[in-house]
Amino acid sequence: MARKRLNVFNLAFLDVMSCGLGAVVLFFMVINAQVTVRSERANADLEGETTRMEDEVLDGRKNLVRLRTSLEEEKERRIATDAEAARLAEAIQLLKEQLAEAENRSLANVESKEDLMADIERLEAAKQRLAARSADTTKESGQRIRSFVGDGNRQYLTGMRMGGRRVLILVDSSASMLGRTLINVLRFRNTPDDNKRRAPKWRQTVNVVDWITTQIVPGTRFQIYAFNEQSGSVLPETTGQWLEVTDGAELTEAVDALRKLVPGKGTSLYKAFESASQLNPPPDNIYLLTDGLPTQSRVPPPQARRISVRDREKFFEAAIRQLPSRAPVNVMLFPMDGDPSAAGLFWGLALKTKGSMLTPARDWP
Repeated sequence: MARKRLNVFNLAFLDVMSCGLGAVVLFFMVINAQVTVRSERANADLEGETTRMEDEVLDGRKNLVRLRTSLEEEKERRIATDAEAARLAEAIQLLKEQLAEAENRSLANVESKEDLMADIERLEAAKQRLAARSADTTKESGQRIRSFVGDGNRQYLTGMRMGGRRVLILVDSSASMLGRTLINVLRFRNTPDDNKRRAPKWRQTVNVVDWITTQIVPGTRFQIYAFNEQSGSVLPETTGQWLEVTDGAELTEAVDALRKLVPGKGTSLYKAFESASQLNPPPDNIYLLTDGLPTQSRVPPPQARRISVRDREKFFEAAIRQLPSRAPVNVMLFPMDGDPSAAGLFWGLALKTKGSMLTPARDWP
């Protein structure tokens, strides 16, 4: 008997498989739809963020362009400003040179005229004194080894102690000794050295020193120190040493060296008195020729600092502490305008040290 064949792929089976396949397809379609929605939503967010970042980048580039443009404009303005400043500096320098040249010519003419007039007056005075000289005058000056030709009968001082065994003359050689006002100081400061040496105030100072040396007798030991920011002998190789007067040649050499000095720089009275205290043995008579309170002390103050009147008074007080003991200080003050407290302080110094103080007339000696 023939065996009956079993067919599994009948209609019912195919229906079941079709339904299962349809379910799977439907499931994947649902999942795919969800993935697509989420992907589109994520893409939209990313596109929004990308757009925002692109906007920021674009703004940044615009700002960078503006900054570069501003920087270039600033560089151009700076270059133009520097060029203008250089041009103005050249113009100012040219004007200064022209002004200095004009002032030099003017000062040279004035000084030449003043020198000639002064020479004429001194010669006339010398002529009168020689004609009227008497035996008493000869006796009075018998011990003097140097002479000084002054104007008329002005070769005397009242109340100032003259003489001494060890005489120290301190001469202020700072820039302020070029004039009696700040304007005159500035005018002479910008002139050649020869004009500075011929400044009327400085010439008078040197002449006063010359007159003082005529009162020094043989056997006296002396020194002439010039001081500004430093202090030392007008004969540098003799700093710290006493010079003995013999025939007067030593005094003449020192005065001639003083005439060759050019006033300049600031004033340190501290350095002057410090150098005086270093002489051994100490001086027994000091002549101080200056025009006002010091502008610095032991060390110069910073350049940017403004020196007040109180500062100068402190510098003066610090300088006094450097004075050698028991030495009278005779002050000859050539006053500078705008320094009202100087006279009182130097007067007090003279009284304290048993010296004296005077302000020479402009035509003395």
